[in-house]
Amino acid sequence: MVDRIAKRRVDFEFYSPEAKSVFLAGTFNGWNTAANPMKRNKEGKWSTFVNLYPGFYEYQFVVDGAWRDDPACKKRHLNKYGGYNSVLVVE
Repeated sequence: MVDRIAKRRVDFEFYSPEAKSVFLAGTFNGWNTAANPMKRNKEGKWSTFVNLYPGFYEYQFVVDGAWRDDPACKKRHLNKYGGYNSVLVVE
């Protein structure tokens, strides 16, 4: 019998009421800055979700064209640009 590994839904949120656009970019989408647009609610919270296989991922938010790490994420990894990527481990 083959053991099938299912993707898991992972929700992402970023609070920025003044932002005009927010995108999610990471190792799961080839750091594509347009692949995962986020939607804003009335309170200024942006959100989206991605279905991911278990594993280790790095990501950032692209807020009005500027790269930002996730302030809610405690795990970080130094990137080659001297900043930090947020780290996500999907069990």
